[in-house]
Parts: sequence; C-alpha cells; structure tokens
Amino acid sequence: MTGSGIDRAFERRLASLVNSRESGVLQGGLKGVEKESLRVSLDGCLEQSGHPRSLGASLTHEHITTDYSESLIELVTPAFGQCRELLQYLCDLHQFVYRHLPDQLLWATSMPCGLEGDANIPVARYGRSNIGRMKEVYRLGLGYRYGRMMQAISGIHFNYSFPERFWPVLADSLQERKVDRDFISARYFGLLRNYRRYGWLILYLFGNSPALCSSFLNGRRHAMPELSPGTFYEPYATSLRMSDLGYSNKSQKGLHIGVNSIDEYIRDLTAAVSTPHPEYQKIGVKVDGSYRQLNANLLQIENEYYSYIRPKRVTRSGEHPTQALRRGGVEYVEFRALDVNVFDPAGVDQTKLRFLEAFAALCILKQSDPITSGEQVGLDANHALVAHRGREPGLTLNRHGRQVPLLAWGRELIDSMRGICELLDQGDVQRPYGAALDLQALKLDDPQSTPSARSLKELRSSGESFIQFALRMSRLHKVYFTDLYPPNERRMTEFAVEAELSLRKQEELEAADEVDFDQFLANYFASAG
Repeated sequence: MTGSGIDRAFERRLASLVNSRESGVLQGGLKGVEKESLRVSLDGCLEQSGHPRSLGASLTHEHITTDYSESLIELVTPAFGQCRELLQYLCDLHQFVYRHLPDQLLWATSMPCGLEGDANIPVARYGRSNIGRMKEVYRLGLGYRYGRMMQAISGIHFNYSFPERFWPVLADSLQERKVDRDFISARYFGLLRNYRRYGWLILYLFGNSPALCSSFLNGRRHAMPELSPGTFYEPYATSLRMSDLGYSNKSQKGLHIGVNSIDEYIRDLTAAVSTPHPEYQKIGVKVDGSYRQLNANLLQIENEYYSYIRPKRVTRSGEHPTQALRRGGVEYVEFRALDVNVFDPAGVDQTKLRFLEAFAALCILKQSDPITSGEQVGLDANHALVAHRGREPGLTLNRHGRQVPLLAWGRELIDSMRGICELLDQGDVQRPYGAALDLQALKLDDPQSTPSARSLKELRSSGESFIQFALRMSRLHKVYFTDLYPPNERRMTEFAVEAELSLRKQEELEAADEVDFDQFLANYFASAG
C-alpha cells in the first residue's frame, strides 16, 4: 500500500531490522558526494581561463574534474562509511583547489549570475584523445539542444549503497530465499519509485534557489516579481533550479523512462539513445567537418537523461551505463535533486547527508507498487509544485488522486523515519541521525527555517541583489578554506601527486589512439547492442 494510512508492510520490514540478530544492520552504507561549482573572478564574472593545469587533467583525475563547462569544477569524493570522513575529504579537496585559484572564487550558489549569454560559457575541453573529444562533442550537443545557460547550473549529487549485511535481513522480511543481484536490483528500483513519490520532501527541506539573476533568464518570458534590480524570485519557491526555469528539461517532457524494473529501465533508455529526433536532426551532427553533437537521437548517450535519481554501477572501460547495469545490476543510487547550500562553505553538511541516508532507507523499506503513467503525471506535478510554491501556506499535493496538506504528509514521512534513525544511531550516544531528523522536522513546523526562506530573508534584510549576495558568500567561503588550520598536508601531497599522474595518464591516452574519431564513435555506438 502506497496511499495514505498505515503502511503495514513498512512496519513489518522495519521491525525485522530492529529484531535482527545482525547488529548495525543499516550502519556503514557507502556514501559519496559530487559537488559542482563555477569558477569566477574575484568580482564575480564567469572565468574564461582553462581548467588549471596544477589541478590535473579533468579527463583522468578521479576527484577533481569538470562538468559541462571548462569553468564548472566538479569535486568527487570516494565512497566512505562515515559522513564525517566524507565531509573531511570534501573540505580537503576545497582547500587544495583554493591553493591553486589565487585570483578566483568558487561560486557559492546553484544558480549562476552575471552571465552574458551562451557564448560566455566555455564548453569543457578534455584534450586530443578520442574519449576526450567525445566528452567535448557531447557537451557541444547539449549546448545546441538545450542552451548553455542551463548547463551552467551547479548542484550536489549524493551517491549511496546499502551495507552488505542489510540485504539478507531485508530478504528474510520479504520471505525471499535468494539474495542475488536480481533481488538487490529489484529493491533498488523500489527505492527509485518511492523517491519519485516522496522526493518532493527533499526540495522542500533542502532547496536553496528561490531567486534568480536576470542574466540567467536571458530575456525569457516569465511572470516572476522583481525582488531588487536584477533579481527575480518566487515568494514561496524552494528550488527554482529543479523547476521548469532551471534544470527540469522541457525538451524531455515526453520522454518516459520506466523504473518498474531494471529491464524496463534499460529498454526505455536504450530506445531513447537509438531513436532519431527531428529537431536534433535539423541541428546536424557533423557540419562542415566539425561535430555539433554525437548523434541526432533523442538522447546522445544515457547520461543525457535528466532525472532526480539514477540507478548506477561503476562502468568498465568503454562500457555503456546500461551495459554495466545489465552485467552486474544496481550497485548504488545517485540522488541528483540537491541544491548547493549557500550557507555552508562545502555546499553540504553532515546533517543533510545523514538525513538522505535515512531517507534512502525509508524509500527502500516502504511498499513500492509499480508506477502507472497516470500516477507519474501526478508525481511530476508534485515536484514542480514544491519547486515553485513549496512554502506556500496551506499548499496541498496529489496523493493517489486526493489532495493532502504538504506539511501533514511531510510530518508523516519524518515520523516514519524515526525508527530508521534509531537503527543508524545504534551504539552512538550522540544520536547524530536522530538529531538530523529533528532539525528537518523543525522545518515543517517553521517553513521560515528552510534554506530557501533563509536566502530570501537574507536578500531582503541586506538589500543586496542576488549576484551581490552570492558574491559575498563566495568570498566568505574562500576565506574559510584558505584560513582553515591546520591543513592536512599529507592529503594535500596526495592530491598534488594525483594531479601529476592524471596529466601523464591523459598523455598516454592521446598516444594510444589507433583509429580516427569518426571510427571511434562508430565503434562506440556499435557496441551498445
């Protein structure tokens, strides 16, 4: 049962975890973060210089790379069992990066400012190798298809996998005898479906983009009021980043990728990357000897599909994401609908990560029936509504055909997570997961304590424009990391060595190519079958 009322299946599954002889059944799940930040000059202009060589090669460095733009740095942590270890590593990465950006800042908000149109946003470059050129052409294609402005938005991705000891206990509660990759994948897809049902709560609790710089709108028609010169906003918005104004891609509205099973997901995604799209055919693929996109299909590659959450498995060299899933099943999930927290120098804190870990457990333990196309329409509408109007007094959401108050539904979900947090806190007198949950419960009691409300309050009280506010916070964050003492010099040395090795690895890749780029692409797409 996934409607209102008591979820007996969830209660049984949670009880089986509580009563399990296996101690710490939910503890030690692996957690990782990918954090994007635009590089800007000290006065807030988008940096046009190349990715600093002292940070290594963005193509081959595992932890310091770029996303869409040459100016959009992405910091990637390894997977850790403890949130504090993850955050320490992320802070160390920031310290190292800032050592090599003496005259630059990392932009503190998800939404960019001071843009001068698409031409002002440099596409990421990855060198002369075939794989490097493929990554660049893919980004060129995104620019032609959706515009570069949308690609300049930053975010946080949270990667999570449950501990191995969890699966046999869950299987026992479901009376399943076999704990294999098919069982694990099926349970992860249950999580994906429930995230589609309940993920609006993440936008409410952590959304931090209620205002936009006028330069981002770039003349687009809208009905938003002006908060101050150059700053537009929606009074009750939580995450305009995840709305149709931001990262919610209108061009993919008709694209349906099912998550009722791994086979359905692979089938739909495979179809999307092999189906020609008339509008993209008009762009052209190779025009006057230069590539504009990898192909003219609905999706160039699987990663072009924008979604709040993805099932993932680490790919082998040359392997497509769908091939990796078919080979080994789901290894972890990637939460993608997370705004950068402007009030935190690292963009994310342990409280948020702990809540997300407990929320993942909620989604996998709750009953998760298949999602019909009709239900999906309602779920998408809920997310859009919360992105635009999540803090609006009395706001209601669609719950299986009837309207329910957002705050009441949110409290119900929070209450359901209490037992989960007790399991995650087992043996820790500090109760960090319970404390993280309590902080989120307060946001439901007081919407003014949400990050989105705090940002609007700051803009109103300071009288700053959005760009002035973001620039001030970016400067504060730089000071925080440059003054942070003592730095972990052992890790700083490790990062420096990794940077040098990545440069060498890129040179080796460029020297190893045996076919031209046209043939490389043909081979890559031929291998998708």
